[in-house]
Amino acid sequence: MELSTFLNLAMFGTALLLLLSGFPVAFTLAGTALMYAGAGIYLDVFDAALLGAFPQRIFGTMTNEVLIAVPLFIFMGVMLQRSKVAEELLDGMTRLFGTLRGGLGISVTIVGALLAASTGIVGATVVTMGLLSLPTMLRRGYSPALASGSIAAAGTLGQVIPPSIVLVLLGDTLSSAYQKAQLDQGIFSPETVSVGDLFAGALLPGLMLVGLYILYQIAVAFIWPSTSPAGIDSTGDEDNHVSFLGLLRILFPPITLIIAVLGSILAGIATPTEAAAVGAVGALLLAGIKLQPEQPRPLQVAAVSLVGMLVLTGVADLRVARDQIPTGDMIAVVVAIILCAGLTWGILVGIVRAYRHGVLTDVMRSTTETTSMVFVILIGAALFSLVFRGLEGEALVHEFLTGIPGGAFGAMLVVMTIMFLLGFFLDFLEIIFVVVPMIAPVLFMMDVDPVWLGIMMAVNLQTSFLTPPFGFALFYLRGVAPDSVRTTQIYVGVIPFVLIQLFALGLLAQYPAIATWLPELVYG
Repeated sequence: MELSTFLNLAMFGTALLLLLSGFPVAFTLAGTALMYAGAGIYLDVFDAALLGAFPQRIFGTMTNEVLIAVPLFIFMGVMLQRSKVAEELLDGMTRLFGTLRGGLGISVTIVGALLAASTGIVGATVVTMGLLSLPTMLRRGYSPALASGSIAAAGTLGQVIPPSIVLVLLGDTLSSAYQKAQLDQGIFSPETVSVGDLFAGALLPGLMLVGLYILYQIAVAFIWPSTSPAGIDSTGDEDNHVSFLGLLRILFPPITLIIAVLGSILAGIATPTEAAAVGAVGALLLAGIKLQPEQPRPLQVAAVSLVGMLVLTGVADLRVARDQIPTGDMIAVVVAIILCAGLTWGILVGIVRAYRHGVLTDVMRSTTETTSMVFVILIGAALFSLVFRGLEGEALVHEFLTGIPGGAFGAMLVVMTIMFLLGFFLDFLEIIFVVVPMIAPVLFMMDVDPVWLGIMMAVNLQTSFLTPPFGFALFYLRGVAPDSVRTTQIYVGVIPFVLIQLFALGLLAQYPAIATWLPELVYG
């Protein structure tokens, strides 16, 4: 074994051991990389001049417009969580489906999908739904295993259903890897893959998972009715049905926000970063209405103004730095200015209300903490991958994957298995920032579709989030579950959903068009 190969394997193993021992991720990655870079310099197998490229990598990360979407989507998710949207959604869906056998499980799945499309933050969704739904399901006579599995599975839909933080980070990483692979092949006008491509590609697989979860809930209620009783409360009275207007009042705001964010991306009106800004503003307006519902007018005006601006952007040219502006465009510009004034008024009212109710400070603090964690890990991972490449790690990965029997299929099978196993121990951030840059360029050289690869990876990471005994979603749920729910019951409950995930992964592998059809239709 060559010395550089040994150092690469030792560096990866050391980082894994330190991560498992509880050391902070960013400092583990950066510290391990520096240690082995020093060893490589001493043994004359690493060029110290490569470390000079590290500051430029940091600067490139900090000025990457795509990554601006990360704090904006985090702000959007945390604000919606604090504004009690989840509670209203759960209450409305429970009243709608609660009297059916398995209705509560179906409600949890639907709300999980809506929250995933509204927030994209897995931990927050699992904890929120665990606190709100699990006691209710247990009180109604649901099997603890089924209730726990339903909540954990629905909570992890935020990994796949856009707008997902996972897809934003994965899209940026895959874009760099895809361009690098094409340059290595001598293609000097490379094609690109964007976060918008992944958002479009993840939509159908995400909805497919929601459908499979609901089918499972219905099947369990039919085969084992005692595990999924109808919605009877502790007094024996059936739930009050929610009216159509009441359900519309609950569902309309979050669905409108989802359509505004995803629709603006899919329609080509906004980039994912711009759509993230729309989502952050929409979440602030929604929170302002929830916090002071007796005075909704300023926020409603702002919401209408926001939607109107999105529509105007799609149908008119609003650029004012032109020598000649047609009359129609000039009218649209004037209308846009008026809408901007209405939106500004609503944003200011929303900020004041959020501040007075003590929500804004908590949201800003949580957003800053999470964003800082993501970017510090990203910087540490950048140094790790730089040293890995300096020790000729890319050649090692290329030789390993190309030597696997079965070509691209065999390589994909091995990569998916490795990522699944790593998901037991590593968070999705470490896998995206460290593992994906190593393996993705090699797979792209084998003509693997970048959108399909990204969605396969996202679903795979979601599966590892659920898998016992180390799935992160299980730890989140265990932390908020009542003492009457045993850890073994949580583990047993998620196993059917893990099998559903693996079945969905197999369908994606067999029929890549599930992930690639919509991006091709939307973006050509």
